[in-house]
Amino acid sequence: MGFTSHSKLPWDELRRRMTGAAPPAPEAAPAEVVPLRRPEQAVPWAELHTHSAYSFLDGASDPAALAEEAVRLGVETVGLTDHDGLYGVVRFAEVAGEIGLRTVFGAELTLGPDEHLLVLARSETGYRRLSATIAAAQLAGGTKGRPRYDFAELAAAHGGEWAVLTGCRKGRVPAALAAGGEPAAERELRSLTEAFGPENVFVELVHQRLPEDDLRNDRLAALAARTGLGVVASNNVHHASPAQGRLAQGLAALHGRDTLRQGGRAHDRLRRRPPALRPGDGRPAGPVSRSAGGHRGVGAVLRLRLRGDGAGPARLPGARGGDRGRSAAHPGRARTLPDR
Repeated sequence: MGFTSHSKLPWDELRRRMTGAAPPAPEAAPAEVVPLRRPEQAVPWAELHTHSAYSFLDGASDPAALAEEAVRLGVETVGLTDHDGLYGVVRFAEVAGEIGLRTVFGAELTLGPDEHLLVLARSETGYRRLSATIAAAQLAGGTKGRPRYDFAELAAAHGGEWAVLTGCRKGRVPAALAAGGEPAAERELRSLTEAFGPENVFVELVHQRLPEDDLRNDRLAALAARTGLGVVASNNVHHASPAQGRLAQGLAALHGRDTLRQGGRAHDRLRRRPPALRPGDGRPAGPVSRSAGGHRGVGAVLRLRLRGDGAGPARLPGARGGDRGRSAAHPGRARTLPDR
């Protein structure tokens, strides 16, 4: 009598038979994904703050799902901004290139337990500098997932090739606004502009249909106007569609070591634009609004070209021709970045 441990049964099926569980129901045929119908006067939209599943215990959707849903919704450009790394960039660029989605690459840097900084690369040079900065911080931290950044070194590294957004509730400016009101938030905002230059700093307005969003965005928009800075509207995306909402909430609870009832702060999905940022209500209707001062576009629209031989690192070329455009400085108006 022979015996072999190399069963041809998949482990899930073997476990089902051993436990006496009922066989799984046959899978239904996948439903056809129908693109949404867009109005003729649709405002071009770029979502510049997006987390994929490569943001561990934060993003709930893989880069491919985010890209596909963005195209279905008619989003022209998506900026992938995972935490402290560019891990999802290659997969995201592959899928985006196949389906015609424009891409911006960046990262949300963890400066401390409760302090984040959102950075977008404006060019190939900016991408290289951001990648090198993250790598150095990861090595300096000495422990996986614990990068150590120095703010002064970040200010010295950007060289005008990064766009810095004030970010989510853990960004310096929104956190100061919540803790100390507008005077404290203005001090932090002016500190960012001193470090990175007023042409490189943008006030981010995040709206996720939460009760406090309107008041916070009104105050941030007033700060931007008072300091002469541009504003960016975003959804701070953590999952592609409503189907991943519960998963995103569960991941947030795990990350905070809370129960679903105690934690699991709401995250938002991809949308055409934040629900409360509509034309005519006094806020920017498109991806980026601009105050006086002639700001450059927020992020270079870049595509990642992968080496076909599989050797060496992925190469990020500067955007050229049709690869540039709408994540620029005025709603509905294409504007390219000047050559350096």
